[in-house]
Amino acid sequence: MTATLLSLNIGLPKIIGNWRGAAVLSGFDKQPVASDTVFVAKTGIRGDGQADLENHGGVDKAVYAYPVRNWLWWETEKQLLCRAGLFGENLTLGDLDETNVHIGDRFAWGGVVLEVCQPRAPCFKLAVYTGRADLPQAMTVSGRCGWYFRVVEEGTAPATGALTRIVRAEAPSVREAFDAVFARAPNHVQLMRVKQTPALSEAWQHQVDRRLGAVNR
Repeated sequence: MTATLLSLNIGLPKIIGNWRGAAVLSGFDKQPVASDTVFVAKTGIRGDGQADLENHGGVDKAVYAYPVRNWLWWETEKQLLCRAGLFGENLTLGDLDETNVHIGDRFAWGGVVLEVCQPRAPCFKLAVYTGRADLPQAMTVSGRCGWYFRVVEEGTAPATGALTRIVRAEAPSVREAFDAVFARAPNHVQLMRVKQTPALSEAWQHQVDRRLGAVNR
């Protein structure tokens, strides 16, 4: 299976708005690249950056992808006019979504190999960037979150074309991993299945552990 790369987006930290009276410095504002290729390292795409390195970036959040299949829902249900990069994503992808991409799936992108390692957690910066305070909660409820890739093999990747799935993991989908943390009533079996996924990021494992603690009490 392939995923059409509709837009490749990068951006360095800048002030994107205000939150509770303070200016917000963030790398959320991503714009389409002007070059034909980019270099992708273990910690992300060259020319891209994050301001809050405690919660963003790093090897398990190196590249963020968002599917255009979600746009119709946002536009119809939330009257949000969508465009490439609106959700802070590096890769705006066609053909796939959170229900048919699995934790541990691997994709070839030019000379780069990417591995799906966790969903994106809703962030207040989406509200700041768009001026819509309701959007993080809408993402939480709908599960239209996108996903992070880690970089298994560094290299040069094209700004257009497609990503090809080269490994289809027998593991929970991105949506199932998201629901394990954010669904109102996840069950123990579902939580354990997500937690035991080998490719799941350490950060998301900790999130699942917290839900397990609540379920077991």
